[in-house]
Amino acid sequence: MSDELPPGMTALDDEECWRLLASADVGRIAIVVDGRPEIFPVNFVVDGRTVVFRTAEGTKLAAIAIASRVALEIDGFEEDSGHAWSVVLKGLAWRLERFEDIYAAQKLPVYPWHDAPKPHYVRVGHATVCGRRFLARRGVRELD
Repeated sequence: MSDELPPGMTALDDEECWRLLASADVGRIAIVVDGRPEIFPVNFVVDGRTVVFRTAEGTKLAAIAIASRVALEIDGFEEDSGHAWSVVLKGLAWRLERFEDIYAAQKLPVYPWHDAPKPHYVRVGHATVCGRRFLARRGVRELD
C-alpha cells in the first residue's frame, strides 16, 4: 500500500489536525463490540492532546472497559475554498473514575444533544492523529 496521496489531496500535520478537532463538537467513535466494529456519534471536547466525551451506562462504556482502543473521526467542508477535510484520532479510551478527574471534566464544555442522563466521562488519549484536505467535487457524479 502506498503512502502517496492522490493529486489535489494534502496531508494535514498534527497541529492542523488538533485545530480541526477543537473546532468540532461532534464526531463518530468506532469501538469494537462483541468482536465487531460499531460506530456511535458523540459530542466531545478537546482537552490538551486528548478528547473527552460523556456517556450513559451501556454499549460504549462496557466496550471501552473490555477493549480500550478506539478511533474518532470528524470531517468538514469549507464553503469559501471548496475544500473538504477529514481527521482521524486513534487512541486509548478510559472511563474517568478519580474524583479530581471527574470534577475537572465537569468543567469542560461538552454537552450532549439530548436530555437523557450521561453521567460518565470518557477520555481518549495516547492518541495519534492524521488528516487530509482536498478540493471537493460537489454535485459531480461519474458513471462507470
